[in-house]
Formats: sequence, structure tokens, C-alpha cells
Amino acid sequence: MKETAWKARWIWGGEKESPRNEWRCFRSTFDVPGEGASDAQLRISADSRYVAYVNGVQVGRGPVRSWPEEQFYDTYSIGHLLQSDGRNTIAVLVLHFGVTNFYYLRGKGGLLAEIASGADVLAATDTSWKTEKLRGHHTAAPRMSCQQGFAEIYDARESDGDWTETAYDDSSWLQASHVAEVGEGPWKKLIPRDIPFLTEEKLYPSRIESLQRVKPPAWTAAIDLRNAMVPGSVEHANPIQYMGYMATTLSLAEAGQVTVGILQSRGEKLWIDGQRIEKSYGNDPERYYEVELEAGEHFLLLDITQGDHGGAYHVAIHSEQKFSLHSPDPAGETPWLLIGPFDDTEYVDTRENRQIDRNEPNYIKAAGAASMEELAAVQSWIRPLEGVYYTEQDVFGSNVWRPEAERYAMPSGLNACLTAAREYAVIPRFQDGDTELVIDLGKQRTGFFGFKIEAPAGTVVDVYGLEYLKADFRQHTFGLDNTFRYVCREGRQQYESPVRRGFRYAVLTIRGAAGPVNLHEVYMVQSTYPVAEAGTFHSSDPLLNDIWAISQHTTRNCMEDTFVDCPSYEQTYWVGDSRNEALVNYYVFGELDIVKRCLRLVPGSKDRSPLYMDQVPSGWTSVIPNWTFFWVLATMEYVEHTADKAFAAEMWPHVRFTLEHYLTRINADGLLDMRGWNLLDWAPIDQPNEGIVTHQNLFLTKTLRQAAQMSVEAGKADEGASFAEAAGLLEQAINDRLWDEERGAYLDCIHADGRRSDIYSMQTQVVALLCGIAQGERRAKLESYLLQPPASFVQIGSPFMSFFYYEALEAMRHIPAMLDDIRRNYGLMIANDATTCWEMYPNFTENRANADLLTRSHCHAWSAGPAYFLGRNVLGVKRLNSGWSKVRIEPAPCDLKWARGAVPLPNGGTIEVDWSIANDTMSLRISAPEEIELDVQLPEALTGNVSIVRTKKLPL
Repeated sequence: MKETAWKARWIWGGEKESPRNEWRCFRSTFDVPGEGASDAQLRISADSRYVAYVNGVQVGRGPVRSWPEEQFYDTYSIGHLLQSDGRNTIAVLVLHFGVTNFYYLRGKGGLLAEIASGADVLAATDTSWKTEKLRGHHTAAPRMSCQQGFAEIYDARESDGDWTETAYDDSSWLQASHVAEVGEGPWKKLIPRDIPFLTEEKLYPSRIESLQRVKPPAWTAAIDLRNAMVPGSVEHANPIQYMGYMATTLSLAEAGQVTVGILQSRGEKLWIDGQRIEKSYGNDPERYYEVELEAGEHFLLLDITQGDHGGAYHVAIHSEQKFSLHSPDPAGETPWLLIGPFDDTEYVDTRENRQIDRNEPNYIKAAGAASMEELAAVQSWIRPLEGVYYTEQDVFGSNVWRPEAERYAMPSGLNACLTAAREYAVIPRFQDGDTELVIDLGKQRTGFFGFKIEAPAGTVVDVYGLEYLKADFRQHTFGLDNTFRYVCREGRQQYESPVRRGFRYAVLTIRGAAGPVNLHEVYMVQSTYPVAEAGTFHSSDPLLNDIWAISQHTTRNCMEDTFVDCPSYEQTYWVGDSRNEALVNYYVFGELDIVKRCLRLVPGSKDRSPLYMDQVPSGWTSVIPNWTFFWVLATMEYVEHTADKAFAAEMWPHVRFTLEHYLTRINADGLLDMRGWNLLDWAPIDQPNEGIVTHQNLFLTKTLRQAAQMSVEAGKADEGASFAEAAGLLEQAINDRLWDEERGAYLDCIHADGRRSDIYSMQTQVVALLCGIAQGERRAKLESYLLQPPASFVQIGSPFMSFFYYEALEAMRHIPAMLDDIRRNYGLMIANDATTCWEMYPNFTENRANADLLTRSHCHAWSAGPAYFLGRNVLGVKRLNSGWSKVRIEPAPCDLKWARGAVPLPNGGTIEVDWSIANDTMSLRISAPEEIELDVQLPEALTGNVSIVRTKKLPL
């Protein structure tokens, strides 16, 4: 369909232009000409997300993430849903965040939609549309995390019918208001969607893991302290610090024990009636304070001075005695007062935060106050905690802290709810407590969770997504409120959350049921980038087969509208991560559009930082220099993979722009010397946020050389010549100033004060090899470290860093060492029932608080490298030139007896390899398109029989 001018206008409703966590409904009815409109299309976009329906049928979700200056819109064919003999309805639910996060920058609430058939516009957003806030949705639901939007609380008792259907009566709804014309407001330019729609695959769980009777704490709350203490922080996602307190009055009916739980402790101090409560228990980050209190009123003061990147603050109180909380200020709409902030700071360019001055006079005056009277000196800093930042419907807190939990045997028939069959499960009920089911989806999944249930009105269904559990241990998602609450209306009903989540285990808790509860269905609508499983791998080693499979599944789970680091904690497009993810994708799925989309999004950060940001589009103005360098490398790798010179020409000005700015950070000694988040690995290498970091200088050298090559592909060789020259000078400076002859290695860094690091790491040596900096004897020495890492060196600590290690091993042809490392590290994941690859190896300080805590994220695409390296090395399929017109087949069997698999090609089709070894003879069968030139290399010391089958292109 030819692009036409928009007749639609941006619309919204309500009193606020960017309300916090508002779910708003829009409707319009329209007629279709008598001859029908089979070619009708819907064009639609929204701020922040939408779910669209035509005549009650869901047609899609969107839009894809974008910079507000370049807003994407979607187009759907909807002619088959329209009725030519009656009224038709378009209905749209818009989820407006109202706060900036890691994949959205705050704009305005807005909907833009238009239905057209040929030249006729059948419906277009304007002030004739009706709108209303979604009944039952509670805006005070907790923030999920600093990276994401909101969890949800939905009360179906407030609903008055299916508002997406044509027959629904919307006469009480208000007219929509005009927000902007197309091209106005935050959305300066509209761009058609540049990738396919994501999948919607309804998948059922594999089993119910456990049944328990549970009780939550007597009182819980989730509070957005960041936005409450510093309201302006809704406009950005940068880390902040603030200094202050919160206070409440606790009224206890009878004397007894009271426990205050801080469910994600950040070093708080607690006073009750002016007495500091020093003693606590619990495994970090949980912290519990147990006190004996007399009957009556008690003044609680909590020091909440902290660094805060965003998310919910969870606090709970439990006692067997009846108690209540109320605000010391009778006018307060919540039980808590805020005191402060006496000091607050926003941080943008560095992770090294300024220390809060705890000698600040007002902070000292308020410490330990036993009453409101004792806070009189800081009265001007006291204000009520607003209800918009506060909820006592805290599903996360009620799951982390369960004062009572009692396991029961699984009754027969309980698994009936795990299919679409007509059977249902009767949920056991307890006289004293709630019913908790832990449901195993079978694998890590990402998408939209739903269920069908029959229950009395007021029955509460809490859902909490976990990635990992083992026996009685549950790895809580600290830093992520991966929950929602649904309050039932009377009877049979279905609910499907419109909020994307990732997890393997759904902890489903039925609370407060006044009668029988029947669970008819539980499911996940898996939503990922649509891919064909073109790449395959099988071998004589079942462990390697399992590792390849979890690498493939991880990559798919982390392919949304961009590559994302993980589908649970963040759902963020981290630029550096995606370089490795793109390479894995080439060998597993062969998708191209998602890679181009990711690469194109990065320069959109140039107005926020000429050193392109490390995650986009995002409100955190953070720069990891290596992530910029990896973006340049990934751009060139895409050009080489596809032979797309036009893309090289498109991206070249952006590459040149940011590298020219990086070169302004070269110091008098010829080295990159800058402040930033100078990250490569989670391991304790010396990578300070200010100074000369060796691995960054190394990667910059390689990046400059690749940029010079890109300039040739872009037809701008003269513009790239200076980058090749700069690379040579930087290489010389690295070898002159960062090599330690005595240690026979490159040191990790030179600190800002000129102090040379005394830390030496495998990470730095690996990168020196990869970037071609070490030559001659130095190269030989570093290569020996690959096989026998010195014990005094910091060892590789994450699968992300292992990717570069494997690249170095491949370049040195040490494939057996690569397979041994993959088996050892990824085999540990398989041994722990992993269905996806972990973010970390279990050897970090942050993991040692609990022996069962193996990693933070259990599904992280930067860790999926084995699927790439097994295809390149065990199958031996490697590109020899741009566009794959020349390919080398060079299997490295190592200790394997056979292997077979396929590698997708950028222009369609695959190369298939099938080899086996018997009596030192390799039988090798290859299937490849007839236009590809093959260079077949058998392993040394093996003779072989090679057969090649050629496939033809379909005629156009």
C-alpha cells in the first residue's frame, strides 16, 4: 500500500498530559461501504504501548521501541474483520508509563490511529473518539524495575463488560482531546515499522511443581521512593542519591512481638520510639528487625538515605497481635511521611557517585526522632507520602516473606488446568491461609501470562514470575517486581496480562476465596521475534548438543523488537551485548532485519551523548566506551555478512561522528584517557571509571581499523584514512606504555592519578591478542596464557567475556581447549537444569551470599556464544568473503566421532554439513547452493571422503 498522508490526529484524555501508569481505553464506531473493505488497513502508534482490537478481536500490540523524535507506527490488514452490513468498532488500550526508563523516554499520553480502504478513510483518531481510564486498573501499582514500567493490579469487579465489543455502551465515556497534529508534539517524525510483528504462541506449562498453604505478612507495601523523594526523576533514568527519612505511627492492640522486614535492604537505619534497632537477621538483601513492644502507639523512623536507580521499595511488618499504621499527619493519604530530601544528586556520566554528606545539619537533627514534636526543627522538609507512589497490594513482598509456608502432597487432577482441555482443577482451600501453586512452564519463556478461572467475587489471584528454584530455595527477583494481582469478579473469567514478562516458574497464589475456585487454564503467550530454526547442530556428545540447544533458546527469548539482554530483569537493548548476539543469530536463525534495526537505533543517542550510549533508546545517559566500539564492529560485521554496501554508506557518517569524538579523548601520551563506565567483564579486573583502561585502548585500535575498512565499503575511503593512521599511533602507544616486561603481560590500567595498576587479567591479554596488538615474542607469550592462565591473573568471569576468549582460541586454532571450556562452564548450567544460558558464572562476590544463587539472570543472550562457535568450528562453516559467496568448510572434530548441522545464509538457504570419523578417515557430506564457491579443508592427520550436493535457486 502506497504511503499516504495521515488524516488522524494525536489524541488523549484525562487531566494530565503524561499521567503516571495510566491504562486508557479508546473507542470509535464506523460504517463500511456496502461493497465491503477487504483491503482495509489500520495504521497505529501510541505513547507508550497499545493493544488494538477490531470488533472485539485483538489485532496487535505495539509500537516497537523508538526515540520520541522518530516514532514508529504499525500497519495491519483488517479487512477480514470488518462487517459491511453493520457498525464496526475499533478499540485501543493504551498503556502510558508516565516515567522514563531504559526503553522509553517520557513524552505525552497519545494515540494515533487510522483505518483506510483505498482512498477512503473509515476511521481516524480525533475528538469524536470516546475515552475512559480502564476500570479496575490501579495506577499505584509498583514499578517493576528501573529498566521497565509497572507491575499491575487489576480488579475485575470494577469492570462493566467487554469494552472492545461493538455492542458495548460507551455513552458515559468522555470525548478524547486533541494533543497534536502528525509531526507535532514529542513525535516529530513517523516511521513505518521496520521488522515483522512478534509471535503470539499460546504455550501451556509442563507441570505443577508444588502446593503449599501460605500466609503473607500482616502488612506489606511497595513504595516508589525515587519519584516520591525527587519528583523530577520521572524525566530521566539516571541514578540519583538522596538523604532523608520516612516515618509512621504503629498502633498495637496488645503487647507482643513485632517484626519489621526490609525486603531489599540498602543499609537503612530503623528507630522505634527513638531507640535505634541494631539487631537484625536475614540473608542479604532481606533484613528483619524483631522487637517486643508494649500496647499503644509507637513512632517508627526509617533512614532511607541511599542511591536509587529506580524500582519499588518493599517494606513489611508482621505480628500475631493486631496492629495498624497511620500517618502522624492527619491529612496524609498514606500511613507514611517523608522527611527530606536534605540532599539529592543526579549522576549521568559515571558510576562513581559522590558520597552523601551525613554531617548535613538537618539530617543529623532528624536522626533518632521519637515523635513529630522532635522533628519540629526540620518541619519544612516534612510532607505526606502521596498515594500515587504507594500501594499495600504488594505481591512481591508477600512472596519474599511468608511467615507461614506448609507444603502439601499434590492431589490427583490438579494438573488438569495445564491444557486447553475441558477439564479443570479444583483448587484446594485452607481455613487458615492461602493456596500457593508453583507452576513450571518447562522452559524460560517471555510474553504475556494468562489464565481462566471460576471463583467468587473478591478472590485474589497473585502471580509472581521466577527464573530459578531448587527444592525449597527460590531465587527471588530482587530488583525486579515480576508480579501482578488480579481480583476476581463473580463466576468464570479470563485474564491475560498486557505487560511483557519473562520467567520459567509462575508462583500462583489464591487468596481470600469465599467459596470454591476452579482453575480452567494457565498459559503463556510467547512473544518473540519470528524466526525459522534454520541453524541446527547435533554431535556425538550429548552435552554439547544440550548446550547448543539452550544457546539457541536463549537467543530466541532475547529477540524482541530488538535484541535484549534478558526477558525478565531488564528487557533492555544493550548495544555491546547485541554485537555477540547478532553473530549467534547469524548462525542459528539467519535474521537480518532485527540486526539492521538495532544498529540504526544507536546514533539516535547522539544528541544526548556524542559518545553513543550503551543502551538505547533510554533515559539513562550512560556510556560504556567498549559498547560503542562493539557497535562499530557489529556494523562492519553486518556489512561483511551481507555485502550490503548501501548500508555501509548509510551508517558511515554515524560511525565517523562518534569516533571523531572519541579521538578527542586521546591524551598527550597517545592513549584513550576518559571518564565513563569502563566495563568489559564482571570479574574484578582493574577497570576504573576514570583513567587509561587497557582493554578500551585495545578495542579502540581494532575499531578504528574496522572503521577505515567501512569507509572503503561506503565509498568514502578518503574520510577513513585518518582512522587507520590513528590506529597505528594508538597501537604504538599501547605497546610503549601499557606492557610490563617483568610480568610478561599488559597491565589492566593506569589510574587517573598516574598510578600503574598492579592487577593483570586474562581479559586484557585476550583482547590484546584479538585486536592484533601483541606481536612476536609478546604474542607467543600471551598465546601460552590461553591454554595455561597464570593463577595470579584475574580469570574470565562471565560468558560474555568467554565469547572473546573463544574468538582468540579460534584464531590460534586451539579448538579442543574451547570445547573443554564450554563443557566445563556451560555443563554446570545443564547440571542445574538450565534451559537457557546464565548471565554470570557462579564465582562472583554478589553471588556468594547464598550458595544456591548461581547467577543473577538465568536467561541472558550475551551468553549464547556456543551456538556460534560450534557451528563455525565443529561443523567448520566459515565465511571467506563479503556476502558468503566463498565459504570454507573446515571441521574441527577434536574428540567427537560425528557431527551434523546447518548454517543459514544471508540470502536464503543453508549450508549443511554431516561428518563422521572411523579408522582415521573422515566421511564428509556437504550440501550448499550451487552459486557458492567452497573451499573444503580436512583436519590434519585424517584422510577423507568428501561428497558435495548442490542446491538450485527457485526460478523467479
